[in-house]
Amino acid sequence: MNFAVDSRKLASEKEEAKATLISFLKSLGLRNAEALQTAKKSSLFIMHLVNMLQLSYRTIYLTGRELTTIEIRSALLPYFEDLAIKHGEGFIDFLLYFPNTPSRQEYAREDVNKSRSTSKNILKPTKLESGGYLHPSLAYLLTFGLDLEQAKALVGKFPSIVSYSIDRKLRPIIELLLELGIPQSDIHKIILKRPQLFGLSLNDNLKPTIAYLESLGVEKSYWARIIVKFPALLTYNERKIKGVFDFMLGIGIPSSDIGKILTRCPHIVSYSVEKNLRPTAAYFKSIGIDPGHLAFRSPQTFGLSVEANIKPITGFFLDAGFSIKDISTMVTRFGTLYTYSLADNLRPKWDFYSCIGRSKSELVRFPQYFGYSLEKRIKPRHKHLEQYGIVMNLNRMLSTTEIEFGRLLERQITRMGLEMQGKQDSCNDMSNLEIGINKMSIT
Repeated sequence: MNFAVDSRKLASEKEEAKATLISFLKSLGLRNAEALQTAKKSSLFIMHLVNMLQLSYRTIYLTGRELTTIEIRSALLPYFEDLAIKHGEGFIDFLLYFPNTPSRQEYAREDVNKSRSTSKNILKPTKLESGGYLHPSLAYLLTFGLDLEQAKALVGKFPSIVSYSIDRKLRPIIELLLELGIPQSDIHKIILKRPQLFGLSLNDNLKPTIAYLESLGVEKSYWARIIVKFPALLTYNERKIKGVFDFMLGIGIPSSDIGKILTRCPHIVSYSVEKNLRPTAAYFKSIGIDPGHLAFRSPQTFGLSVEANIKPITGFFLDAGFSIKDISTMVTRFGTLYTYSLADNLRPKWDFYSCIGRSKSELVRFPQYFGYSLEKRIKPRHKHLEQYGIVMNLNRMLSTTEIEFGRLLERQITRMGLEMQGKQDSCNDMSNLEIGINKMSIT
């Protein structure tokens, strides 16, 4: 090799190569102590890895740049996987005796025998139809509904997933999720949403968090729905959860209701108390809205930015001619009002409403109007009423089912027909009376 490598860089790359090897050994099922011991005794193999890196990245070395961790891992991990496939149960022995292949008689030493017994538990990568190989951890996860494309995306998003032991991490945590009532068909959703969950300790993190949340009122029967919706809930520590709990108590929510909020909107635990929850509560209180009532009705509102989301909606309603009292009433009756998009929902629906001749007071009484589809519900029903000249309050027009609305229309049309017939009969009676009087006068 006709280029020199700085000794400090050499030592750094040696440590990176060693760390990558340890991570790979742990991903195959070795305990941390076993992986560390194996890497420590594989010094010749690690020097071999450093030489490989120098050859693979010769151009980079010539520029004097130091290799990044990603570059080192990208070069070494495929090599490790190929060696694990090639040597199978003898992979550990290959590392320990590199560059010489050990004979059976050389396995007498106790520490080597221990390594050999451990190596028998190493999982071999799964061969794919395409001719490539899939890491054992990913092959295991595929059995829970992931497809290959999702597996690739998962590794790209969270590379550490391949370092998690199947027997000590993945399988025990999946078994816990199944015990909590999560259908096996939903396990892949949790893996994709929050792979970090599978790196936590079952006894030190997950079980204590579940027990703590249950002590706050989360019912066991709802765990499946909660975790599939927001698996990250189980990754928050007790201090973070308690901070949110204390905030909700502070704005007047009874402790008996907090479990219900966590069940309906587990995302609230992810909101910052100082950046989201407290400023939002203070703002709504300033315009006459009870923050405790709002948090119970629509906890997701507290994840919005006061400046970017909430104040613009207040300004929109004020500009449309509603008073602060009107806005407070609407939010009290329809807690999710502020969670709707101003541009895509509130403004188009208000523009239509202001053109159909209904009063603002009716909208204050029924702000749920903003929760219905403009094109699929509001406009078609208004058109039916307008077509037949029927007057119907906003609540009845929108809140009834299609069948009920059809029956209401039919009833109103029938009633109008009877009224028209009655008026016609009355007119005919008057005409007959006038004819009779005229005849009497002539006579």
